[in-house]
Amino acid sequence: MNYTKLQWWDRFQKYHTAFPSVGLAVDLSRMNVDDAFFASMEPAIQKAFAFMAALEKGAIANPDENRMVGHYWLRNPALAPTLDITGEIKRAIAQIHAFAAKIHQGTLKGAGGSFKNFLLVGIGGSALGPQFVANALGDPRTDKLKPFFFDNTDPDGMNRVLAAIGPDLNRTLTIVISKSGGTKETRNGMLVAQDAYEKAGLHFGHHCVAVTTVRSDLDKVAVQNEWLERFPMWDWVGGRTSELSAVGLLPAALQGLDIDGMLAGAKAIDEITRGTDYKTNPAALLVLAWYASGNGKGIKNMVVLPYKDRLELFSKYLQQLVMESLGKALDLDKNVVHQGITVLGNKGATDQHSYIQQLRDGLNDFFATFIEVLHDQDGAALEVEPSTTSGDFLHGFFMGTRQALAESGRESITLTIDKVSPASVGLLIALFERAVGFYATLVNINAYHQPGVEAGKKAAGNIIEIQRALLKYLEANQLKGFTAAELATAIGQPEEIESVYKVARHLSANGCEVEFIPGPALADNKFGIFE
Repeated sequence: MNYTKLQWWDRFQKYHTAFPSVGLAVDLSRMNVDDAFFASMEPAIQKAFAFMAALEKGAIANPDENRMVGHYWLRNPALAPTLDITGEIKRAIAQIHAFAAKIHQGTLKGAGGSFKNFLLVGIGGSALGPQFVANALGDPRTDKLKPFFFDNTDPDGMNRVLAAIGPDLNRTLTIVISKSGGTKETRNGMLVAQDAYEKAGLHFGHHCVAVTTVRSDLDKVAVQNEWLERFPMWDWVGGRTSELSAVGLLPAALQGLDIDGMLAGAKAIDEITRGTDYKTNPAALLVLAWYASGNGKGIKNMVVLPYKDRLELFSKYLQQLVMESLGKALDLDKNVVHQGITVLGNKGATDQHSYIQQLRDGLNDFFATFIEVLHDQDGAALEVEPSTTSGDFLHGFFMGTRQALAESGRESITLTIDKVSPASVGLLIALFERAVGFYATLVNINAYHQPGVEAGKKAAGNIIEIQRALLKYLEANQLKGFTAAELATAIGQPEEIESVYKVARHLSANGCEVEFIPGPALADNKFGIFE
């Protein structure tokens, strides 16, 4: 990639593609791609187009779970394979609009009056998408409800959120999101929220709604406890592709954001990316560049650098969408392949003062994805120097960083959007959803399951079982101290000494009756109940 500036200009003209109807441009001129590479990939990308077309028509695109994959129907219900599904999607959107209107008009109120906040309780895709959208499109000057989030099972984190809500809990609507209703992190957040409402003398159900599947555990809880409303989720929408379902549309509508604009932006990019000429298909262009850079094996990381504060959380959102979808041990033929693309990110120009030094001069193990936003701000801009605004400097830092990376032989993609708006946010979400689907076909993997996540949940469950057995044994054998090895043997888990040690140490540090007795060496440390 050792080109002169005039040669860069020639490549820019050749590999920069504008999509003016949606306010998007894709620039691959600084990636290691050429016409010969694109020609060699023609059969593979045509296969990806065919797979996507079948997916949209209702094919079983997730064979491991025997499920359809239908997040594209969310923004175009007419595409759904049955009239029942089309109707369900339309009714859900109408339900969201009607409910948000009742909240905004004060028809539905909290115990303290009209709702002024919402607290979203979720994890993974049930939180990352809503957080990204709230940050990208929200504004404390105009938001109709202020957003708060429980997105982890960290008690200190949840307490901080509750402290920020403070006395306005009686004017805060809680949204609990869980497809199955069995996700432990979300269940824990719900119980913490419920406890806070009850301690404040409030009826939790009268301040709460659920987003879940019909007849799930959460659905049953909502019915039994007279929650305000229940919104649907479907088994054909995965968590990481659920932002344009009730998962993301409900909180966005409550915040006062234009959800119809988001859906329209997503629908528009979907229509463009159905084209079977890769030259005019932005998602295909993206994945072909990913494939070329990582040699089809993901050997290079994707560093996402949006030059806009509103898009700061986009890299965090993409981490789940890309890595959970593409990070797979086995391909569709059950061969061990260990596929994936690692996503990292910050924001411009903060990255200029954090890790650009390594990107330019350190390991060449990445390609950058710049997101350029043409429109700086609404209203007149302050000139910080003659004829120069802060936005001009931001654009200059973007251009300078892009050029510095190229001079050092580092690859980059640039996505340009006109402005951050509901339509462009919907566009970005849909563009990368489509790209992930195409790339998965290129490398022959299932993008729509997550066996590694399920394995982690199972392992966490095993740790909780060890904790319960440990407490039971110590309570039955008080006034004695035991090493981790002795405890592991006593509870029938002789190979889990390290897990027993870590569990006991955690219990002893958190106000539990278990005490920690240091010994001369780690293996000699003891634990017991001495009350």
